[in-house]
Amino acid sequence: MIYVISDLHGYPHEKFLQLLKSAGFCDDDFLYILGDVIDRNGDGGIKTLCWLLEQPNVQLILGNHEAMLLSCEFLFSEITDANIEGLTADKLEFYNTYCLNGGTETLGSLRKLPKDTQADIFDYLRDAPVYDAITVNSRDYLLVHAGLKNFSPDKKIPDYTPDELLWESPESGDEYYPDIVTVFGHTPTFSYGEEFRGKIIRTNTWTAIDTGAAYGEKPVLLRLDDGSEFTL
Repeated sequence: MIYVISDLHGYPHEKFLQLLKSAGFCDDDFLYILGDVIDRNGDGGIKTLCWLLEQPNVQLILGNHEAMLLSCEFLFSEITDANIEGLTADKLEFYNTYCLNGGTETLGSLRKLPKDTQADIFDYLRDAPVYDAITVNSRDYLLVHAGLKNFSPDKKIPDYTPDELLWESPESGDEYYPDIVTVFGHTPTFSYGEEFRGKIIRTNTWTAIDTGAAYGEKPVLLRLDDGSEFTL
């Protein structure tokens, strides 16, 4: 079975594991997390990130919040004269932007970890893909964090830049590839109307699965094999 979820944003790790258990998720299944495990709440998602390092059947698709954390990796470098001289205005702006977007919790939790674990997390995030294309029960899916900015049906998926996949907020009337279901998070579904609060939205060409965990709503786990949804 193939499962997808997104935008946990510091959702309590124990509740996340309980959600997986409630869906019957096991070693023979595979889970895609479509970005934004971190920031905003609780421990900033660090416990879930550490768990991800050890999971052979779970794949994180990079989100814009993980990308922002990567841009602040310099904060965890050894303090040297060279590093201090390298603190450019751009780096300080990255840090300021990240904090304004809820990164304080994650940075605080990350600093408490051993240096080798910090390095493992940054290595893992650098290796995380910005999309994946899969087939489930003869149906093709594109898994991405935020949708497809500057979409064209003639544009090949590898031709999109990371920013086009990490920062887009699709409109409700947007349509993507007619023969591929694009599954994304990033934009809380309540942004499309209060009737969608806490709910997954499905259209003919895309499925939005950020149900607003960053803002106190419950995340929803979607099983692609049969369309079943699970929440606590």
